[in-house]
Amino acid sequence: MQIPQEMIRDSVLPQFFSGIEVLETPPYGSGHINDTFAPVLRRADGTVTRYILQRINTRVFQDPDGLMENIQGITSYLKEIIQKNGGNPLRETLTLFPTRSGASFFRDPETGFCWRLYLFVENTLSLDKPENTEDFYCSARAFGRFQQLLTGYPAASLHETIPKFHHTVNRLDNLKKAVQEDKMGRLNEVEAEVRFALEREKDAAVLLDLHAAGEIPLRVTHNDTKLNNVLIDEQTRQGICVIDLDTVMPGLAHYDFGDSIRFGANTAAEDETDLSKVSLDLSLFEAYTRGFLEEAGGVLNQTEKELLPMGAKLMTFECGVRFLTDYLEGDVYFKTHREGHNLDRARNQFQLVADMEAKWEEMARIIRKYNR
Repeated sequence: MQIPQEMIRDSVLPQFFSGIEVLETPPYGSGHINDTFAPVLRRADGTVTRYILQRINTRVFQDPDGLMENIQGITSYLKEIIQKNGGNPLRETLTLFPTRSGASFFRDPETGFCWRLYLFVENTLSLDKPENTEDFYCSARAFGRFQQLLTGYPAASLHETIPKFHHTVNRLDNLKKAVQEDKMGRLNEVEAEVRFALEREKDAAVLLDLHAAGEIPLRVTHNDTKLNNVLIDEQTRQGICVIDLDTVMPGLAHYDFGDSIRFGANTAAEDETDLSKVSLDLSLFEAYTRGFLEEAGGVLNQTEKELLPMGAKLMTFECGVRFLTDYLEGDVYFKTHREGHNLDRARNQFQLVADMEAKWEEMARIIRKYNR
């Protein structure tokens, strides 16, 4: 929805600061979930500072209190660790500004809107896709460092901001239900895709079963490890700050590793219809593995590291299952831009899964190479 600028200027920002002059409140970024702005404020002493202001999408994140408790806890913990390590906590993690009453966000009593404010991390950029292999490697180091820095954080204390988000078994159960109901009468055209998914049903529980057996631990995971969720320093081109912490939840390290590979090491866009263009780029897989294990390898156990290829396969498989389910249900979750868009996405992801299976030994060899 369109947010009136006067609402931001007169009703929202004064909840965080007093005695400020609002110079501008432009929309910012290309995110599809929250409404984001980059207000520039002048304080009474003449200091001009840019911030990130977001209206939290409470249809997606239905427990804003729990979500913001997660973010406040994680960023406070990271700042303390970064400070101890001699880093710059104002650049290496998000800085959350409390409201004037000390709350982590402002809930407007008239509209019900929930607003939060961060410091803008200046002189950085974010990329929707890597411009070269080094960019992907740097993002891997950033997400690996995120994993490493949060090793001591009590993962079980975090709220599930989206319940069962990466529960692959549950995602497959949802597909079965969609197949049974066939609300849109589309089942006949996707029989091959449904068969592909059900043939891999045993894979869906592999990581969950190992966690239940105590072989892989619960960790703090980001769960949306796209390249554009890392801020890259303009001078050094190093990934310095992981952003978009809404989906930080208890999870498995394989979720973060796997989703990065799914998104960043595909040789085609995730909705490419020419499936001959879809494959796993092993050079990008190796670059990401190297960077991720350089930072997180010391905290992951042997089983976790050996199963990183399974993380890549399962996150890709899960995403394909979600696209296929949404197609059968009438395209109610993912935004689509053409007829059959979700089906194209599902076929794309399943093709990538098949290519990973064909390259399984090469993936395992790369993991062994950097598993030191």
